[in-house]
Amino acid sequence: MSWSRFNKRIADVCEVIAGQSPEGKYYNKIGRGLPFYQGKKEFTEKVLGEPTTWTTKVTKEAIANDILMSVRAPVGPINVATQKICIGRGLAAIRASEEVNNDYLFYYLLKHESEIVGNIGAVFNSINKSQIGNIQIPIPPLEEQKQIVVILDKAFAAIDQAKANIEKNMENAKELFESKKEEIFDKLSLENEVKSIEDACDKIFAGGDAPKDNFSKEKTKEFNIPIIANAVKENGLYGYTNEARVTEPSITVAARGSGTGHTEYRDYPYVPIVRLIVLIPNTDVINVEFLMHAIKTLTILRSGSAIPQLTVPMIKSYSIPLPKLDKQLQIIEILNDLELQLSKYQCSLDEKLNNLEDLKKSILQKAFAGELTYNKDIIPLKQVAEPMATYSKK
Repeated sequence: MSWSRFNKRIADVCEVIAGQSPEGKYYNKIGRGLPFYQGKKEFTEKVLGEPTTWTTKVTKEAIANDILMSVRAPVGPINVATQKICIGRGLAAIRASEEVNNDYLFYYLLKHESEIVGNIGAVFNSINKSQIGNIQIPIPPLEEQKQIVVILDKAFAAIDQAKANIEKNMENAKELFESKKEEIFDKLSLENEVKSIEDACDKIFAGGDAPKDNFSKEKTKEFNIPIIANAVKENGLYGYTNEARVTEPSITVAARGSGTGHTEYRDYPYVPIVRLIVLIPNTDVINVEFLMHAIKTLTILRSGSAIPQLTVPMIKSYSIPLPKLDKQLQIIEILNDLELQLSKYQCSLDEKLNNLEDLKKSILQKAFAGELTYNKDIIPLKQVAEPMATYSKK
């Protein structure tokens, strides 16, 4: 059954309140006044997250159960307010009348999120109160709205459980890989000579300051040598220069910050800069890839680094097993194969997560086209939930 005959404007069945930001001098972080939300920074899956800012001067208010919409890029995401708050210019509050079930309104706006586009088909950079008010929404009788909400609640609960199970499986697979690697290196330590990392390397040093004169943010014909920083994003790429400091295959370890301990194998010329530790192996005794795997098994790196920073003397002092080079090659092959299997499994789980998001969108489309039924669409979702896999270290 088509529900287009029930269509009304949001403004006809809801109050739309455009946000307005107070002056910054009224803001505080100590809980004085009303919680203040400027945009979607504190949005979660559904319910608005805890405030980080308060204001003693209130401009525009939203109350509990108001639906908050992000009205500046990205436009369209929604959350539900849990208390009285002050909203800034990045948000609008949509307050349902008695004619609309609040959860029904939430689900409809969730479906509509990706459909908020301009007259010429371009996604809005912003949307105003009038444009929100002109959004068309089907308003069937309240009992039918409630029935739709019940079905959607069950559907989304099944999908969310499936997502949670998939994410747990991913976590379990990573733990299994780490445990296998630890097991391999524990055995190597018992069967082979153990030496300090310093004894296995020709050089261990920290990066210096970034070049100031011979520097480009973009790669050019003149500046084509990567500058690598203490970062995880974009593999630590900071920019480009014209002369390399490191020209041999090496390992880098991030020494400070949220990525402390992040380890990379680099087989290209580059310039390391501050807070990045470089290890150049003695290839007569250790393979560079084996060194990378060995460093990644260090307790301090596996724990996500409980200390605030690493130093060159600390890295030099750690010990690793040093089997013969041919044995190292065998270990590298085993670990690379395990990493490949893990990567393939993660890709398959990522695909399943994407499919679940697509399924949510499909269900919402059916719901508001009047085509969703419990027996046909929701019961099969019981088969969607990915069973949580169990793993053995054997």
